Amino acid sequence: MDLLGHLRHFRAVAEDRHFGRAAERLRIAQPSLSQRIKRLERELGVTLFDRGPRGVELTPAGLLLLAEAKEVLESTARLLATAADLRTGRAGTLRAAVPPELGPAVLAALLTGFESASPGTRLELRELPVAVMARELAQHTVDVAVVRHPCPAAGLAFGPVLHQPLGILLAAGSPDADRPELAVAELTGRRLVFFPRATAPALYDEMLTTLARHGCTPEAVVDPPGPDVAGALVLTGSAVALVPRTAPPPGTVWRPLTGTPLAWRTSTAWPTGSGGPAVRLFAEAAHEALTEHGGLLPQPPNPPLVPPGEVEQGTRPPT
Repeated sequence: MDLLGHLRHFRAVAEDRHFGRAAERLRIAQPSLSQRIKRLERELGVTLFDRGPRGVELTPAGLLLLAEAKEVLESTARLLATAADLRTGRAGTLRAAVPPELGPAVLAALLTGFESASPGTRLELRELPVAVMARELAQHTVDVAVVRHPCPAAGLAFGPVLHQPLGILLAAGSPDADRPELAVAELTGRRLVFFPRATAPALYDEMLTTLARHGCTPEAVVDPPGPDVAGALVLTGSAVALVPRTAPPPGTVWRPLTGTPLAWRTSTAWPTGSGGPAVRLFAEAAHEALTEHGGLLPQPPNPPLVPPGEVEQGTRPPT
């Protein structure tokens, strides 16, 4: 017996106090409805209605069981709604990670966009170095992340790769501060501030290789222990920093590199085969936040940081 279906029919007859009206509302034949109520009464072993020529009335047993039936039907509806939310990524918990220095505007847009797309999902968001992030994705302790490439981890799928050109942050009093752009080779002999290598070793090494390819041999590469130390080195004029375009701190200016030879490549990533609805919604919110609020570009700058297709191979949108 379809218990839920019979309970729905029982509720309809109880509300209308009439088999004919209830059958019309349920869009079934009245004899069929009567038979279903009789079968429910046999299964439960009680009489639910007193039948009369002008309609029906609930028996005392029917009145008690109607409250139970309504609770069962309402609980079932809540269960089905929750299951639907889980199927569409709008419920549950999503463990996500982002790299350091993504920027408060980008993070705020990502959080707002994901919450709007998936209001029932609890988002556990952490800021992790790319190397740690890749390891946790591979171990399935993180469901989805915003990563910078190269992201050396097997078993990952990637969303569309976005590109963020790098330029030079230097002291406002520097002789080069008034120039519209600088060539990479002109950085030879200078101290360069990078992010700490431990946070993204593959990207760090790739940047050094690209600098050498474009004729730059720095005096030294400085891995500052924090952003304040990096800012102080730039302000004193003892070093310049390779960073994406941003609002420069007071006393500094940002200048692009000729031909934009350096760029960070960023995408979402998740374990292969685990790109469910919640992952898709997060990836979509991240892509929009990065492009609209982070200034990242869907196409690589020219010339590209790596030969075309080297990174993009194997990437695909979330499923």
